[in-house]
Amino acid sequence: MANKSKKDSKTADAKKDTIADPNAPGFGWSRYAEQINGRFAMIGFVALLALEVFTQQDFFSWLGLR
Repeated sequence: MANKSKKDSKTADAKKDTIADPNAPGFGWSRYAEQINGRFAMIGFVALLALEVFTQQDFFSWLGLR
């Protein structure tokens, strides 16, 4: 029985090593990618608001669509 528990612990350690860190940079739908996308979206939204305040025009007028 002692050998089986050692084998199980080795298997558990191997599985733990293969699980990726959710905060590590990577491709696809990961927690890190979603955090970065959210941060850039917030920066873009604030930049758009600043553009409207400083130019006294909305975004579509600034682009020449109105």
